[in-house]
Amino acid sequence: MPSMTPDRADVLALEGLGWLAGQEDGIQRFLTEAGIDAATLREAAGTPGMNVALLDFLLGHEDLLLPFCENLSIAPKDVHMARHVLGGEA
Repeated sequence: MPSMTPDRADVLALEGLGWLAGQEDGIQRFLTEAGIDAATLREAAGTPGMNVALLDFLLGHEDLLLPFCENLSIAPKDVHMARHVLGGEA
């Protein structure tokens, strides 16, 4: 993967959201843990805070992180780097 820039980190977070939306259990877990509903998620998608929350969620759930990374052919460290770029250490 090219070096992690803020733009690339935002794209990775949005890719994470798209992937997670296709995982029925995963998206429900995210909504529950974030304390939001689907409408709020749609409104906040792509915002800095939501991007960080989404990456934090993936990093905190290896059972979702690993298949997400495999799907994109990236390493989990790329998600860590994206999180760092968007808002500090995960």
